Amino acid sequence: MPSVTVRNVPDEVHRAIRVRAAQHGRSIEAEMRDILESAVKPPGRVAEIGRKLKLTEEEFAIFESVRDKTPARAASFE
Repeated sequence: MPSVTVRNVPDEVHRAIRVRAAQHGRSIEAEMRDILESAVKPPGRVAEIGRKLKLTEEEFAIFESVRDKTPARAASFE
């Protein structure tokens, strides 16, 4: 499996990731993997949950029609 090195992460970002990792009961590295996966695969997760719940296409379409599609604001670490 490939590895990635991220340099020059601001202290406040690293601190926020460390806190988030502790809240989820995982290491900073595991938390960062989860953050990266969530950032590049958000639609797949919704579809995967729908498959697990055995939603029909019509039911899934209802959820999609009411889902808030407003882009998220950037996090502030101040």
